[in-house]
Amino acid sequence: QVQLVESGGGLVQAGGSLTLSCAASGSIFVINAMGWYRQAPGKQRELVATVTSGGSTNYADSVKGRFTISRDNAKNTVYLQMNSLKPEDTAVYYCNADAVLSSGLRRNYWGQGTQVTVSS
Repeated sequence: QVQLVESGGGLVQAGGSLTLSCAASGSIFVINAMGWYRQAPGKQRELVATVTSGGSTNYADSVKGRFTISRDNAKNTVYLQMNSLKPEDTAVYYCNADAVLSSGLRRNYWGQGTQVTVSS
């Protein structure tokens, strides 16, 4: 039983910034990795960025240099700072967590998604 709650989505003009947050709660022993994915209309869900518990990050080429992923392990929270936003960044953004439950079961969890819309 893990819940991911996202916040921070909204409407922003091209060139602007938004910061997304995702807090995990529940019977969590440890979260190995957290990340953000996005899905635009008519397209497959794609990886945006991930961060491990040790702080190692990976980014999609399309967002490198513009987005920054970070996490607070103590709070089980992951953030996505999005700068220099482009209309092509418009999508529903989903939080993901690779979590080990207190029972010892390792599972992948998804948030409900938050809409990010970047206007021209």
